[in-house]
Amino acid sequence: MAENKTKPTKVSVPAFLKKTAKGRQLEDSQELVKLFTELTGEPAKMWGPSIVGFGSYHYVYESGREGDAPLVAFSPRKPKTVLYITSCLDSDEWKAELAKLKIPSGCIYVKTLDEIDRGVLRKVAKASIAALRKRYPG
Repeated sequence: MAENKTKPTKVSVPAFLKKTAKGRQLEDSQELVKLFTELTGEPAKMWGPSIVGFGSYHYVYESGREGDAPLVAFSPRKPKTVLYITSCLDSDEWKAELAKLKIPSGCIYVKTLDEIDRGVLRKVAKASIAALRKRYPG
């Protein structure tokens, strides 16, 4: 079975953000670091070459594939920032509030954080973190 490519690295998050994100995207990235650090109680770490993750959980699928993933993460990419909030996004509770955003397969794509209500972002991220911690204790 293939090994996961996305795992924690020793790369500096501030150095990565300074190199990768510019202007508004850098400001948004710094805001996300503060928010996700607060919600998880975990520092930002690089996962692979381009994902800033917070905390982690260990998963095992029915197929036997297993690995680790961040509880919540983001990646400043061109032209949008990807928010990895894997749990709860398909819940009816959030569909109306997130309807205007592009949300394929557990990610939220935003050009700027102004596209999403900060209160909604906080609630969705907090619910997702709680759901993952409950499903994958340890």
